[in-house]
Amino acid sequence: MSADYTGVRRVGNAIAKRLAEQKDTEGAKAIQSLLRKRGVPLQASGYAEALPRDAGSRLPLVEEGHWPTTPVMLGGEAGHIISQFIEDAQHIGLLAEKGVSARLGLLLYGPPGTGKTLLAGHIAASLKRPFYIARLDSLISSRLGETAKNIRGIFEFVPARNAVLLLDEMDAIAKVRDDRHELGELKRVVNTVLQGLDSLTDDVVTIGATNHPHLLDPAIFRRFPYKVELGLPDRDVRESLWLHFLFEGDTAHKGDASLLARVSDSLNGADIENIALAARRRTILAGHSPGLAQILLAVRDSRAGSPRLLDGRTLGTADKKNLTTLLHEKGDVSQADIARIVGVSRQMVHRYLKEATDG
Repeated sequence: MSADYTGVRRVGNAIAKRLAEQKDTEGAKAIQSLLRKRGVPLQASGYAEALPRDAGSRLPLVEEGHWPTTPVMLGGEAGHIISQFIEDAQHIGLLAEKGVSARLGLLLYGPPGTGKTLLAGHIAASLKRPFYIARLDSLISSRLGETAKNIRGIFEFVPARNAVLLLDEMDAIAKVRDDRHELGELKRVVNTVLQGLDSLTDDVVTIGATNHPHLLDPAIFRRFPYKVELGLPDRDVRESLWLHFLFEGDTAHKGDASLLARVSDSLNGADIENIALAARRRTILAGHSPGLAQILLAVRDSRAGSPRLLDGRTLGTADKKNLTTLLHEKGDVSQADIARIVGVSRQMVHRYLKEATDG
């Protein structure tokens, strides 16, 4: 921790000697080999790694991300491709030895809130590599000549660190080059990105993320052999999200999680997380759990990217009518169960549904 290289070599040699005395010649050789290597300098205690910075603003061009603790939930084809990508990255040495190594480039695209950054962090954690995030929309300098220099700085920084690099908001600079509305300088930036991607060795893991894949230059699109579209979560994934974030994995609430999954088909994972955590905050601060009806109403009034958080108010007549209609149309719930959830009689449920039909 104090960057005492001499001390490290002394202790390392002592360990190697002890291993040799114990007839562990392989272990002794491994230690000695590591001591002879020229690697990354030891970091003294309190040392902060020097990140590449914009020459004008002095703001860092990349930020060091942390391995996430929030789980990522994928289904179908996306889950299969991600598993394949991680397996290939874990065995890149073997693949290279057999002459079939592939560029470890993955493109994640889809609407906001679908977990692109979260997924990239999980990939870094699975590979046990450092995680760096370059938000390309922040790289564009007011002095346009600096933009290409900033991009080159990122591609020069990452390879020596055996890290996962996330190029976020790629559409900010990777525009289609024949776009007449873009400046000539910005078009030249695309070439810098291409050159940077091509300069990386096969063992560097690069993940691109964009909300607008149609804006990407085709040449950049081709640089990522693995591609995953992250759309809105399917019903099984939504159920898992509700069960995890709202009920903390308690399978006794699986029925409620299933109902919430059926009525939240228009929401993304981030929306579900926000609504669920808001409900848990109300539980802690108010001393009692909000009713399922209140959570369902919050879901009903939410839109993708704009969740409505719980406010703890009691349900009025209009709320009860709206919730009854929602459960009948989307929830596939019996009138008896609707009455229990909404807190009215079965006769009132029948009346609400008749009014909705007549209206």
